[in-house]
Amino acid sequence: MQEPSHEETTPNPSPQNLPEYPSSLWRATVDLPTFPALQGELDTEIVVVGAGITGITAAYLLAQEGKKVVLVESGKVLDGTTGYTTAKVSSQHGMIYDELISNFSEEEAILYYEGAQEALHYMRRLVEENNIDCDWQQETSYIYVESDDSTFKKLEKEMDAYRKLGIPGEWVDSLPIPLTVKGAIALPDQARFHPLKYLVFLLQQFLLLGGTVYEDTIIEEVESGDRPRLLIQDQSYGITCDKVVSASHYPVTDQNGFYFARLHAERSYTLAVRAETTFAGGMYLSVDEPKHSLRSATIDGQEMLIVGGNGHKTGQEDETITHYEGLEEFVGMLLGIKEIPYRWSAQDLFSLDNIPCIGYITEDEPNILVGTAFAKWGMTSGTLAAHMMTDMIMGRDNRYAELFNPSRKQPLLTKIKTAVVQNANVAKEMITGKLDFNRRKADDLDNDEGGVIWHHGKRTGAYRDPEGALHMVDTTCTHMGCEVGWNEAERSWDCPCHGARFAYDGEVIEGPATKALKKVNR
Repeated sequence: MQEPSHEETTPNPSPQNLPEYPSSLWRATVDLPTFPALQGELDTEIVVVGAGITGITAAYLLAQEGKKVVLVESGKVLDGTTGYTTAKVSSQHGMIYDELISNFSEEEAILYYEGAQEALHYMRRLVEENNIDCDWQQETSYIYVESDDSTFKKLEKEMDAYRKLGIPGEWVDSLPIPLTVKGAIALPDQARFHPLKYLVFLLQQFLLLGGTVYEDTIIEEVESGDRPRLLIQDQSYGITCDKVVSASHYPVTDQNGFYFARLHAERSYTLAVRAETTFAGGMYLSVDEPKHSLRSATIDGQEMLIVGGNGHKTGQEDETITHYEGLEEFVGMLLGIKEIPYRWSAQDLFSLDNIPCIGYITEDEPNILVGTAFAKWGMTSGTLAAHMMTDMIMGRDNRYAELFNPSRKQPLLTKIKTAVVQNANVAKEMITGKLDFNRRKADDLDNDEGGVIWHHGKRTGAYRDPEGALHMVDTTCTHMGCEVGWNEAERSWDCPCHGARFAYDGEVIEGPATKALKKVNR
């Protein structure tokens, strides 16, 4: 392929400003159904907690099996990570395969690939057989490197892993887009789509099969046993069932599985851009830092570029708006910008070994299942998790169960090293948060500005809204007592330890916390 000219690679960046407030392209371009909150005691066969791609797919599959299924969401359906994804349906999960061969085996690495491919094929077949209008488009996926340092050598090793495993990837020296690279791996027959249009169809089918959905229903605790009982926050009633499927991003219950110590949360950022230059197609992910993701989407007949990346651990960055600005600069230099209609961010969970946790929540708890830690690849991993948990509930063997078992034995040295680093990081955040020497006052905040202040001698979170009203909260996270930090780009309070997020007024946006931050009076 001919190397792009210098003129092609450096269009003028756009002077357009970022949108003032975050908004997801996917949620803005689909009509979502609404559902009531649970109002009384309930008894059913299966409760699925979490109405994203994992939960909705699992609820649909279990209803197809003839099960009486209730789908419960703490907020609104499809308002979690699935509503804020870049929506790539791919088996090319970054540079995962050489890592899997090194930490596990070639047999387990190829099993991981086949699981992702199986999920992709299921989704494609479902779209084609039902004529789902979800902008499904087959694409070639690329991972690429721009530098020639150690990251380039890692990409070469990843290509070697493809060859060992028989993955049909191809090494290329240039890309269809005007970006100079040192090398890339192309994987054909992957896909992109509008995730919410796809899942609204599945949700409708679930309802037709007799399923029930409740929104604004927060599960505070799960009592285990022969028939688990889910207790509803601030209510005297709950749901009794045969099986619980936790599809709520962070597990709805821990059951002594110590998930809080085995998972960490990261945020990443996305722009929807109308570019000056035509996009050549394909899906792209850089493997050097900062990571950049590219794909296109057709909305109302117009092409938009979905640009993502610039991730970091949740709650551990103060100037979060700079991550959006970095993406704006990247795409501006690459293709130029006419307009940026949407910006949004998402949160993803990672396990110690970067493999999802899918199966029984603990080895001695067969009535509670979990699908989590999809590490930014929830479209395929969430779909696979739904199928795996359905098989387990129906008493069928699943060939992926051992690989993704949440109680799996991880490589000892890797596990110890990663766990020590992560838990040391949590301890650091707990200590530094408590010892914050910032001494701002409430009067220092302008309209539409938030941050940590000192109020009556205590560390306090404060946000002054656009009308000038002041909202103050206790900054101690209600999950495990870390100190939350202000996320200016999203107007939220984010916990740096385990990824809980709260609205400016303290209400829970994202778990593992289930209780709001305490309000502080003036």
